[in-house]
Amino acid sequence: MTAARESAAEAHERELEELLAEVHRIDVQSRRLVAGAMAGGYLSVFRGSGIEFEEVREYVPGDDPRSVDWNVSARMGRPFVKKYKDERERTVVFLLDLSASMTGGFGIWSARQTAARVVACLALSAARNGDKTALVTFGEEVVSHVAPRKGPAHALRIVRDCLALPGRGGTAPAAAIEFAAHAFRRGAIVFLVSDFLGRGWERPLTLCARRHDLVAVRIRVPELAPPGAGLLRVRDPETGATTVVDWGSRRVRAEYALQVAAWRDETEQALRRAKVDLMDVPVPRAPDRNAIAGPILRFFTMRELRGAKK
Repeated sequence: MTAARESAAEAHERELEELLAEVHRIDVQSRRLVAGAMAGGYLSVFRGSGIEFEEVREYVPGDDPRSVDWNVSARMGRPFVKKYKDERERTVVFLLDLSASMTGGFGIWSARQTAARVVACLALSAARNGDKTALVTFGEEVVSHVAPRKGPAHALRIVRDCLALPGRGGTAPAAAIEFAAHAFRRGAIVFLVSDFLGRGWERPLTLCARRHDLVAVRIRVPELAPPGAGLLRVRDPETGATTVVDWGSRRVRAEYALQVAAWRDETEQALRRAKVDLMDVPVPRAPDRNAIAGPILRFFTMRELRGAKK
């Protein structure tokens, strides 16, 4: 009995050490990204909606050309820029899917590990810019809530929870979305991080998007690409149901591809109807240093270009 307890204690200690090492690796990787182009992208995309006009002043070298007030410059015959001040700090909320489907995968990381890296980059960017970060986790209901606080230490606590909390049940984000809609001050930035394999989230998503800047972060696992030919036993991680699929059948592969395409299209249409932007993050099959930075920076670029057209 004593030996069994010692073995369990050693296993727990080993898991804790591995978790802390993983958090450290994510911290190091994320800080490198946050110190580069990602920092400016976050600032221009998200802090821009939290500022208010203060004055117009004459242009000096180093000012952002995008801030030039062309009407005033034309009247005065020399360049002037608009000056803004922060209206308030922002609250950045992560709604993280803890369903069982987020724990598996054939890539180098699970969907959960990929999600944790996305959260780390965004949370550290927020902390760097003085914003608060918060976490709400869910499976079939709200599982946990970490209240908003400032600072990189708090951001890393959120990353730790993203990795440490156990996966459970199915994907049902409705309760978490409804919680976020009312629990946080209007105008928060809300990232819904999920594989979106569940249903019933469309209406609460629309309502939440009216109160907050809501972004859907879809974690796309490699299993959605049909594997090679042959018999394959597959298991649904959320229900435990297993079945054998013949991937040697062209008809089976075609039907599977159609169902995946229909699901993706249905998800994207629902997000468009709710006026919610989508950040698609595929789980890489092989090491790729742009696996996380690439999707985030593309999303920032999309938001910046859309803002420039307004």
